[in-house]
Amino acid sequence: MLPFRPNETGYAGVGVTYCRTPLVLDPAGLSGADVAILGAPFDEGVSFRPGARFGPRAIRMAEDSAGPASRPHMELGIDPFAEMAVVDYGDIEAPPSDLARSHALLREHVGHVLDADATPVVLGGDHSLSLPVLQALGERFGPDGYAVIHFDTHADTGAEVYDVLNSHGTPFYQAVVDDAMRGENIVQIGLRGAWPGTVEFQWMREQGFRWHTMDEIIERGLAPVVSDAIAFAASRAPRAYLTVDVDVLDPAFAPGTGTPEPGGLLTRELLWAVRKIASEVDLCAMDVVEVSPPYDPAGVTALAAHRVVLEALSGMALRRSGREARPERP
Repeated sequence: MLPFRPNETGYAGVGVTYCRTPLVLDPAGLSGADVAILGAPFDEGVSFRPGARFGPRAIRMAEDSAGPASRPHMELGIDPFAEMAVVDYGDIEAPPSDLARSHALLREHVGHVLDADATPVVLGGDHSLSLPVLQALGERFGPDGYAVIHFDTHADTGAEVYDVLNSHGTPFYQAVVDDAMRGENIVQIGLRGAWPGTVEFQWMREQGFRWHTMDEIIERGLAPVVSDAIAFAASRAPRAYLTVDVDVLDPAFAPGTGTPEPGGLLTRELLWAVRKIASEVDLCAMDVVEVSPPYDPAGVTALAAHRVVLEALSGMALRRSGREARPERP
């Protein structure tokens, strides 16, 4: 399927890039980039409310100040766009009703970014996109070569969801079965609600999964849990993939998502956690998923997702600079 206009893919809208970063549409243009933003505008993998195919556009436009790509971070004392070369690799083509083809194209494009020795940051789209990302990482680093830090209300470890083998509820199960990742290399943060059930949790225990529920976060505090996750990831591999399902946030802060679950994190907590992880862990890939603009009338979910990416970029920039944070405080 061809785009309607030159240099614009199906759901990219008018071509706004993330924070007005340079647009790159050819793999050759990735040379020299440190980070490449990549949109995955599909939602054929959802089990409830659709609309996440419009997520990449909404995230890019959530903070479109029409100014230069300059974002000095108040707490870190660093501008990620001054420290790193960040480009926007556009959206993959997402053929309607063909999730397998969208996955294949995403896997290919993530491979392009990794081949350029850059870090892919994927804007979703539904969480089934983690499977092609995990497959690309497995090809690049081997299933033992990276850890996974996963923020979500759901574990996404179903063997199938509503008799569907490949959906947003199955990527981490499928990645283990496909030998793209190791179960003992993943830690999940923010689980709550009524799914997964005992069958899925038993499988997760057998595979070595680690997880922290919201009740544990309430009892212990978020900071100790995040510190444990960082230490765990560092003990398992020299690099990590950070995947953030926006429904880890309480629906009061992120109503625009397909499967909301009450009782989640505050936006400020998630932003701090992502920044902390990115500043201490070598991220080889990242994504933020499940932003569904039709259920986000005030745009607060897209804005939160936009800021999740910006906090991660800021943390990555600080880590790469080798400097200490210099907060702007009296």
